[in-house]
Amino acid sequence: MQIGILQTGHAPAEIAREKGDYPQMFARLLADGGFTFRTWDVEAGELPADVHEAGGWLITGSRHGVYEDHPWIAPLEDFIRQAVAAGVPVVGICFGHQIVARALGGRVGKHSGGWAVGPQDYTIRDPESGALLTLRLNAWHQDQVTEPPPGAEVIGRSDFCPIAALKLDDRVLTFQPHPEFDADTIRALAAHRGRGVVPDDRLDAALDALDGPGDADRAADIIIRFFRRHAEGRPVR
Repeated sequence: MQIGILQTGHAPAEIAREKGDYPQMFARLLADGGFTFRTWDVEAGELPADVHEAGGWLITGSRHGVYEDHPWIAPLEDFIRQAVAAGVPVVGICFGHQIVARALGGRVGKHSGGWAVGPQDYTIRDPESGALLTLRLNAWHQDQVTEPPPGAEVIGRSDFCPIAALKLDDRVLTFQPHPEFDADTIRALAAHRGRGVVPDDRLDAALDALDGPGDADRAADIIIRFFRRHAEGRPVR
């Protein structure tokens, strides 16, 4: 199965030199899925000509807000709606979570509580088994989904982010946190993109918490199973 990565932002050059850009991070995260990957640089104006050019779509994070006036935002929202209507599975992460929600009729805005940075504890309902899981995942966001799209189920939350994961029947799966970001990525983001933007006390608290265990592999397993169910034609609960 080929996963099309819709890249809506780029990692700072200091991170990309060490770890690759966001598509490379996702390829590592989902390495156990047996997928192939192809990337479209949506931020640079690239979009697939057809929603069937890949077996599934993954929309990355971005430094941009989904409500900002960029020429690629509206075409991406149109593409999301077309993919969902065609039954091609869509996964969104952070900005991807927000743009999918907005494209399908939800709302997104800045959180009055400011930034969520570094390890956060999320309660996630596994979309296949229905089991409730507690996952510790890295976050990097100030915007949040404030109203889910019609028909979407909220399957993840944290104390800071009440709408942290969404599922729309068997076509859409989105997460606000970043399972593709490891501790070193958060440290580098804090150094190269955080200072002067995110309050220092919040950055320092996040950096202090990075040495504990995380659950990126468990989030990756959920995403892999979601895509595989489509490849195998199995229904989702």
